Order: sequence, then C-alpha cells, then structure tokens
Amino acid sequence: MTELTIDFDYIDRVGEGKLDLEWLHSWNHEVGEKVTPSRVGLTMKDIAVGRYGDIPDTAPMRTMAPRGGEREDVMPDMGYLLNTKADVWAENVMDLYEEAVSRQWSATRDIDWSSIPDLPPDLEHALCQVCTLLSEVEMIASDFPAKWMWQINHDFVEVKMFRATQIMDESRHTEVFRKRALAKGGGLGRSKAVTEEFLRLILDAETYSEGSALMHLLGEGMVLSLFRAGELLSPSPVEKKIFRLCMQDEARHVAYGTMHLRYALAQDPDKAEEYHEYLDKGERILAALFTIPEAVEPLMILAAGGEEEAAALGAMAAGMLQTRVIEEYLARCDRAGIDRRSRIQIPGVIGGYDPVEQGVTSDAALAGSAGTGGA
Repeated sequence: MTELTIDFDYIDRVGEGKLDLEWLHSWNHEVGEKVTPSRVGLTMKDIAVGRYGDIPDTAPMRTMAPRGGEREDVMPDMGYLLNTKADVWAENVMDLYEEAVSRQWSATRDIDWSSIPDLPPDLEHALCQVCTLLSEVEMIASDFPAKWMWQINHDFVEVKMFRATQIMDESRHTEVFRKRALAKGGGLGRSKAVTEEFLRLILDAETYSEGSALMHLLGEGMVLSLFRAGELLSPSPVEKKIFRLCMQDEARHVAYGTMHLRYALAQDPDKAEEYHEYLDKGERILAALFTIPEAVEPLMILAAGGEEEAAALGAMAAGMLQTRVIEEYLARCDRAGIDRRSRIQIPGVIGGYDPVEQGVTSDAALAGSAGTGGA
C-alpha cells in the first residue's frame, strides 16, 4: 500500500490564497485535434482520438487511472488479471456500447401486460415452460461478465462499460420472462439438471476467453435463435414484442463475443485448441438438451398450435429450429475463426441438421445420421 502523508502546510497556504497550480501550469493533455460529435451525438468512438484512442496491447499499469491521462510513477495495484488487449478486446465494442445505452427498455413500462389474451391451458403452460428455461439461463449471461468485469484492466474501459450493459440486459431478460410466466397465473415450470450443467460449465471457465467462447458462440447464440423462433411462434403481440426486444439485446452480446474471439485468435492462433476443448464439452451438453422433453416439447406445442396438433406438426418445427440453431452456431464459429465443422460433437440425428449439407465432417456429427435426411 502506498504510504500516504497529509500536507498540513498546504492547508495553511490555501487559507492564505497561495494555490499550488502546478497541475494547471504544466497542463499538456490536450487532445490535439478537434473532437466532432457523430450524427447521433458524442460517442465513445468520437473521443477515441490521439493518445486517448491509443489502446495498448499490454496495459502498463494495473490502475483505474483513465487511459491517456497522466499517472504518478507509483500507483496502487488493483490486481487486474486481464491486462492485454487480446484478453478482452473486440473491434466492435465501442459501437455496441453506444447501441446498448440507446436501446435500453423496461420490462415494467414497455410491455403491455394487460393485453395478454387468455390462452388454452396447453399453450399457456407450454409458453410458461419456455419462460422457465429462459429465466433460468439468461442470468448466467449476467453472472459471467460480472465475475470477470472487475478483473479487466481499466485501459480497456470500453469493454467494461459494454459488459455492464450486458449485465443489465440479461437481468431484464430474466425479469421479463419471469413476469410472463406469472402474469396470467400459469406459473414457472420445471428445471432440469442438464441445463444447470451447461450454466456451471460457463461459470467455471478457467479463462475469460474460454467462457466467452462457450457463452457467446454456443449458449447465447442458441438463445438468440430461440428468440427468433419465439417471435415467430408467439401466441399474441405481447409475447412477440418481448422476444423482439430481447433479441436486439442478445444480438449485441453475440456480436461482441464473436468478434472478441476473432481478435484473440488473430493475436494468438495457438489458443484455438483451448476454445475447441471447451466447445467440445458444451456441445455434448447441448446435444443432451435437445433430447429433454421440457426443452423440446413446449416449442412443438407452440409451433403446432396445441397439444393434439404437436405430434403431427411439431416434430417438423422442432427439427427446423434445431437445424437453424446449428447452422447459425457454425456460421458464428466461422466468423470467429474457429472451424467447428470438423469436430462438432452434436450428432445430426439429434441436432436436426444434415451434416453433409452443412459441410460437417466430424465423426460425432455423422454418427447415426445416415438415412435420416438430417431429421
């Protein structure tokens, strides 16, 4: 700890009107060029100019002193663990932060709860089961960034600011799905251990980037696909709006995670195997989740319009959704620079996709898929 001293003489000098003003007369912190607000206002990217926009590959100190300002030679050590740009950075993070703060919404004010129609019990309970799953899994996307955010060096403050918006977004998602499950008296449904195993895998990640790969590419990516399906299958305009608002938030989180991994791999391609090993584990859990009635059948009922119709029509809809989940997941991995097509752990017969059509060559994906047509 830095030894502190109290300069009582300074107090006397100030009382006599003798200000020090050395900090003012030696001021050399000018930006050096004009800061021009964008069309939408003054953004973080607008002020990332000169040395203030010079984001170091490795932070020189572990302090909360703002990047670009002057620091004393000796500062308290905040103990940050994520001190390199490759640990946390994504080239889109400043834009995503601005979008996040401009598109905040309220689950209390912006949803017309009084307009939810009375649904048949099977549809209401199916929707409540979907809301149960979502109110369960969404909070991990608050807990994970909260676990790591304090360990991010302040020189990468834009990342910390964006992660703070994600924590708020995911808290609101948990809130809105919990409210929808209870709003018409249906109640919360059943949670399954396999879901918790997936969430624990994310939270127990040994590194920020490993957990980010699992959460953003696979976990939140799957939820994003589910939000898109939820908007399509929603039984009323109220639920459609809920899924649409959540979808715009989730898309930001997935965009950050995808581009962070792309940046991290560009700096150190050898880390790819670490991400692969974590995704191997996550995919195996996801494959098991695709076989859980509480996760599959509610969507079948909503897609078909009722319990009786689900057996005839719901399986096709569930297969289409699972195919979409896998297609979008593989596309995200491609954008991040991680080739999962050669080692994906989800069999086509379980994931609902045709491995050959997706250019997948892994033994695990091809096992049991012959003759299924990807169904």
